[in-house]
Amino acid sequence: MGKALFYHLTRNPLEVTARALLARALARGLRVVVRGRDPARLDALDAALWLGDKAGFLPHGRAGGPHDADQPVLLTTGPDRPNGAQIVMSIDRAEAAPEDVADLERLWVMFDGHDSDALDHARVQWKAMTAAGVQAEYWSEESGSWTLKASTHTTD
Repeated sequence: MGKALFYHLTRNPLEVTARALLARALARGLRVVVRGRDPARLDALDAALWLGDKAGFLPHGRAGGPHDADQPVLLTTGPDRPNGAQIVMSIDRAEAAPEDVADLERLWVMFDGHDSDALDHARVQWKAMTAAGVQAEYWSEESGSWTLKASTHTTD
């Protein structure tokens, strides 16, 4: 079983943090599904991921095409992982449930710290994860760099 990492975005926009996390996952040979709720928002993220420099190119695609299974990063509004992703990045209050973590390495829950609805939704998701016994971490960039603020890790 993997763990859920909650990222409280207060300084950098989703596109910046997503690019950094996705690059790290790809460098480790991991596949990712980015799960959103709004196709237009995924279109914007798709465009932002294409705009990086050539050295930082992040191969990715939008779900619904003939090559979904081949995409190292797949942007989707659906619950499935047709690319065999080991990581799910949940954005914009997309569904992220404790049972999602069972066969993942990581579940990344990204939420906008300037959006009260997003904060409330992340709190509900955190409570559901921790109540289900999922290992969870809460990360904040409020200080200017990412800092671990809470963790449910147990030592065995």
